[in-house]
Amino acid sequence: MGKALADAFPSARDVFAEVDEALGQNLSQIMWEGPKDALTLTENAQPALMAVSMAVMRVLEAEKGFSLKDRVTFVAGHSLGEYSALAAAGAFSIADAARLLKLRGQAMQKAVPVGKGAMAALLGVGIDVAQKVAAEAAQGDVCQVANDNEPTQVVLSGDKSAIDRVAEIGKAHGVRRTVPLPVSAPFHCALMQPAADAMADALGKVTVNTPVVSVIANVLAQPISDPDAIRRSLVEQVTGTVRWRECVAYMAANGITDFYEIGAGKVLAGLVKRTAGTVNATSIGTPADMDAAWAALSG
Repeated sequence: MGKALADAFPSARDVFAEVDEALGQNLSQIMWEGPKDALTLTENAQPALMAVSMAVMRVLEAEKGFSLKDRVTFVAGHSLGEYSALAAAGAFSIADAARLLKLRGQAMQKAVPVGKGAMAALLGVGIDVAQKVAAEAAQGDVCQVANDNEPTQVVLSGDKSAIDRVAEIGKAHGVRRTVPLPVSAPFHCALMQPAADAMADALGKVTVNTPVVSVIANVLAQPISDPDAIRRSLVEQVTGTVRWRECVAYMAANGITDFYEIGAGKVLAGLVKRTAGTVNATSIGTPADMDAAWAALSG
């Protein structure tokens, strides 16, 4: 994870070193050598994903002369990716983003006892149906929309007892398939309130700069740039819905035709295409990706 970037570019190595120093741990060694179960711990996975995204950004800037401010209209990120987007736009330092995400992962894990919460993806239906399923499945427990990913994929989160009811209830509402997610906690629901409180405290103690480009906030599906609004939206995001479909739709409606997914994986590019089918969506996470995309990025 990110090793090819570090091997190829000094600017990428510097990012991983900066994250390691900020966290006081050798996270990059876990990313590159494992063990995998250590990397997939929420408190490690969150800063690790941010580190790869920022390594790509730094390489684009240092090696290619790319300027976010000059070439980009909006940035956005899915859940923890919002911190990566904010760091890319200069709202956070890399060190602060790493420390915040480490704390965010720890706080989310501590918020709910293991086994009490769960998440499940509903395939083949949109937000309206998902909300009805969540309401019927709740039966006094917490069950709410965590991620509105694209027009036919919505994730529910809450008490395990409620999520266990989702598959059967979903059938009556035309859900094509319900997929339990292998997560360690029920993210983006009311059960995460202790984590939201922890993030409110932490965000109040870090410097938040005005980003050089507007950030589309997960919980608003609208652009924000005021530092206090950024803090509030990040706190709300812990218990609120990641409105990714609406974020993408907002950008597409405001003239964005080219989307670039920066960092590890290619999931978001797929979600973008399924939400706004006429746009271009490209993933950039490796040196080869960078070379392939550079002509378009610099055009």
